[in-house]
Amino acid sequence: MTPDLLPLTWLYAPGDRPEVVAKALASGADVVLVDLEDAVAPHRKEYARSATADLLAEEPPVPVHVRVNALDGPFCDADLKTLSPLRGLSGLRLPKVTSRHDVVRVAANATPAEGGTIPLYALLESALGIEQAYSIASSHGALRGISLGESDLRADLGVRDEAGLDWSRARLVVAARAAGLPPPAQSVYPDIRDVEGLASSCARGRALGFLGRAAIHPRQLPIIERAYLPTPAEVDSAEAVVRAAAADPGAQALPDGRFIDAAVVAGARRTLALAERLAGT
Repeated sequence: MTPDLLPLTWLYAPGDRPEVVAKALASGADVVLVDLEDAVAPHRKEYARSATADLLAEEPPVPVHVRVNALDGPFCDADLKTLSPLRGLSGLRLPKVTSRHDVVRVAANATPAEGGTIPLYALLESALGIEQAYSIASSHGALRGISLGESDLRADLGVRDEAGLDWSRARLVVAARAAGLPPPAQSVYPDIRDVEGLASSCARGRALGFLGRAAIHPRQLPIIERAYLPTPAEVDSAEAVVRAAAADPGAQALPDGRFIDAAVVAGARRTLALAERLAGT
C-alpha cells in the first residue's frame, strides 16, 4: 500500500452517541473509529451496538472502523455477529490483543455477508502484547495493521512520560515492517487543549517511523495531518533525489554533499507520494 493511500487521521467517537458519530463523519477525518469498548458504559453496550448497526446498514461517507469490546468479555461475540455482515463496516479494531490466537479467533468469527475477510487492526496495550508484537503482526492475512493503546500500556508499565514509551513504540514499528504491514498510526493524545504538546508528540512519532495518528477531538485533526505531511523543504529535497536517480540509477553524491543509494531513493519516493496527497487538499 502506498503512503498516499494510507489514512493519516483516525477519529474516535463513542458508539452510544450517534450525534457525535455523525459529527465525526463530517469532520474531515480519513477514518472514523466508532468505539464500543472504553467509551461506552456497560449498561449502554447493547444500545451502542444497535446504533452502530443502524449506521453501518448503508455505506457511510468515510470509512468506519469499529473497536469491539474486550475479546474475552461478554459483549464481543455479539459485536462480531451483529456488525460483521454489514456493508458499511470497513474494519474491526481489536482491543488488548496479547497473542496471535486472539486475531485468528476473531478472523474465524467475523465474516462479511458476501464472504471473504474483514480487515482487522490489533491494539497492543500491555507488556505481554508488546513482547508478542511480531507474532501478532504476522498472525493472519486479515490483519491490516497494529497500533498501541498507550493509556493501558502506561498503566501496565508504570511509565510516567512519553520517553518511557519510546522502546515500545519502536518495537511496534519494527514488528509492523517485518510483517509487511503499513507503518502504524500513533495512539491518541489525551489533552485536546494542548496543541503544542500534540504537535511535538507527533514530530516524535514521525521520527520513530509512525504514520498518522488517532484523535479524540476534531480540533486535533489538522495538527496531526500537518505534522505527518512533508514540508516544502522535504518535498524539494525528495524531488532532487528522484531527479538524480533518474539521470544516474547508481549510488552517487549530490552537489550538496548528500550520498544517495536505492534506499534513499525509495524514501524520497515515499515523501513525494505523501506530497501528492497534500497537493490534493
